[in-house]
Amino acid sequence: MRELIKGRLSPYYCTEHEMLFLGDTFSVLKKIAPASAAMIFADPPYFLSNDGITCHAGQMVSVNKGNWDKVSSVAGKHRFNRRWIRLCRGILAPNGTIWISGTLHNIYSIGMALEQEGFQIINNITWQKTNPPPNLACRCFTHSTETILWARKNDKKAKHLFNYQLMKQQNGGKQMKDVWTGTLTPQKEKEHGKHPTQKPLYLLKRMIEASTNPRDLVLDPFCGSSTTGLAAKILGRRYIGIDEAKEYIDLSVRRLQQEVLHEAF
Repeated sequence: MRELIKGRLSPYYCTEHEMLFLGDTFSVLKKIAPASAAMIFADPPYFLSNDGITCHAGQMVSVNKGNWDKVSSVAGKHRFNRRWIRLCRGILAPNGTIWISGTLHNIYSIGMALEQEGFQIINNITWQKTNPPPNLACRCFTHSTETILWARKNDKKAKHLFNYQLMKQQNGGKQMKDVWTGTLTPQKEKEHGKHPTQKPLYLLKRMIEASTNPRDLVLDPFCGSSTTGLAAKILGRRYIGIDEAKEYIDLSVRRLQQEVLHEAF
């Protein structure tokens, strides 16, 4: 794994199959070997921390996640998205793909940035949540979906991997559609700590199984609690995760190490 890193950059956590980096994602991405990742999953800041309110566990709470989830302007948001997507394109293998999740607060900028940075969108996945938080303001429809864009390099020679038969098998012998329905992250997946935008394990496992093979490298430039890494580990893929918050990198380590214990038994 260390051969994938250029220069003297040292991982915060490293095993034979995974590395975690604590730091600015732009700085770390510049040190990762070109064309090395078969898949990138990104759950970038949604920029929805606007001092509003939402409901969590029956309680009214602030929607603010932290300074990392705030942006001063629409133009600033789009510059941010184009910058990290441009760096990810260089790391992605010629036939690799990128998956990016988001809400209405950010996903339209993401879609435009992908096209501007030389990607072609393959699918627009709608993740429909069966148990979304209620709409406290009662001034609009309840927000119950997120969008996941799946894209490949806009190159006629590129032939992205899609494990079609496996997805069909998992869907009862029928073609899998672009609407995926399931619950929010269950409490049992938060036993080592919580991240405000943590995705459920089943969601990442499906993406990884759909677009990679065993031993492939999966990269997450905003890894948070490393649900991506946990799914990659379970499925026999290699993993690199990056986050600037030490509390979330430490949470990632705890989750990945717990999976080692599960494997031992």
